[in-house]
Amino acid sequence: MRLFTQDVKVEALKRAPLFEGLSKKELRDLARATDDLRIEAGTVLCREGSLGREFFVIVDGVAEVTKGGKRLATRQAGEFFGEIALLTTTKRTATVTAKTPIRCFILTRGDFRRVLDESPTVERKVTRALAERLLSYTEEQDL
Repeated sequence: MRLFTQDVKVEALKRAPLFEGLSKKELRDLARATDDLRIEAGTVLCREGSLGREFFVIVDGVAEVTKGGKRLATRQAGEFFGEIALLTTTKRTATVTAKTPIRCFILTRGDFRRVLDESPTVERKVTRALAERLLSYTEEQDL
């Protein structure tokens, strides 16, 4: 079921640091690989300790992020989570639960990898963005 226009998805994706270097065309290619979802309040979108397989972008609604049962944050319209699941097979570090009904779209690791296979420039730009974020984090830790 289609809930969002491609323009809405492109605008949301370009706010994610992982995709900030992508061109409009590359963002459209990524947007085409996503699936739209309606999620009821109370639904767990991802569970701490389970394997992550998708990246979520919230268009409408509010989700709560918890770790070990403690509230860490909220995510709302325009925010995202789960980008590490696109890059590697690892366990989720937190649980995210819909606090209100949510309309969102997801990008699965498989669909993301397909886009990377079809567009080596996207892969290079994502790798560069990841390296820059890692370098920035490392520099912050040295302060």
